[in-house]
Amino acid sequence: MTRATRADIHLDALRHNLVAIRKRAPGSRVLAVIKANAYGHGIESVSRALKDADAFAVACIDEAMRVRSAGVNNAVVLLEGVFTPEEQAQAAANNFEIVVHCARQLEWLRAYSGTPLKVWLKLDSGMNRLGFKPEDFRAAWDALQDMKGVDGTPRQMTHLARADERDIGFTTRQLQVFDELTANLPGEKSVANSAGTLAFPETHRDWVRPGGLLYGVSPLDDSHGIAEGLLPVMTVSTELIAVKRLQTGEAIGYGGQWRAPEAMSYGVAAIGYGDGYPRHAPSGTTVLVNDRRTALIGRVSMDMIAVDLREQPEATAGDPVVLWGRGLPLEELANSSGTITYELLCGVTQRVNFAVHDHGEAGGSRNKNKKAG
Repeated sequence: MTRATRADIHLDALRHNLVAIRKRAPGSRVLAVIKANAYGHGIESVSRALKDADAFAVACIDEAMRVRSAGVNNAVVLLEGVFTPEEQAQAAANNFEIVVHCARQLEWLRAYSGTPLKVWLKLDSGMNRLGFKPEDFRAAWDALQDMKGVDGTPRQMTHLARADERDIGFTTRQLQVFDELTANLPGEKSVANSAGTLAFPETHRDWVRPGGLLYGVSPLDDSHGIAEGLLPVMTVSTELIAVKRLQTGEAIGYGGQWRAPEAMSYGVAAIGYGDGYPRHAPSGTTVLVNDRRTALIGRVSMDMIAVDLREQPEATAGDPVVLWGRGLPLEELANSSGTITYELLCGVTQRVNFAVHDHGEAGGSRNKNKKAG
């Protein structure tokens, strides 16, 4: 019998979340971000399930080719652009759109003589990551106007750095910089990431670029996906593989950092940091056993965790344990562990058994046991 640790991917929840995003930004088209293997959910199954998205966004051409290999023909935007001149022809042949964010990409495009490409010109409005600085942005725009390799009017975009903190001042300044430089330029515009889509309607513009929202998690410090009308797409679960007893004062796990305050039952569950559960999750972190809340006790090991069963004396080996997802928001684990939801979603390892469920297809339910991707 295979190890019980699993990640269930619910594509009906994914489509629900796309509808919820459209309601949040009714005047915008949706550029669905599916980079990093669709945040760990499986880029092929996610792109097929989200064919109603207006376009997809990935980090690189290799990810974009996986979308095409899945039989999905939606437009795909390469958020980091191309990494070599040779990739431009490959991008054009597959209907990929490219972000141009630096001088060398401009030069590659200037020298390009193949099928014209749709281009997004990126402004660095304060993130200080990718994009042209404000003082260089207009020159980059002017340069694109003379290039035969550019198809139509370039779109303009920027990226919000602190919208997840609901930082009104910083986000407002970024938006002001963007508006000052693009107000008189033709072409569609995109500013809002997931946090902007939720917290700053004024950033919605022609396109919104949701990532985490699609998968049912909120990027905001003070919120979680369910409260925002979203459904978790991934549920990570396992089972108890042993139920044991501790006597008062006995320690558990590496380092013996947690000691029993009284004689008590505890369970050992088959999951650990080798599966992507965060090693730094502290004692007291919530898990579900038999759909009831209880607490992690002791250090997380590579393959196992221990959980408090004082409130469940009837628990036994084989009982289900949920680490996050349906019934337990991932945001709780992220906050407890000092990390973010995106890292946890992307960090589920390949030894976890993935099961993809689709109740929205014609012909009824579908369940595929497979690895992510």
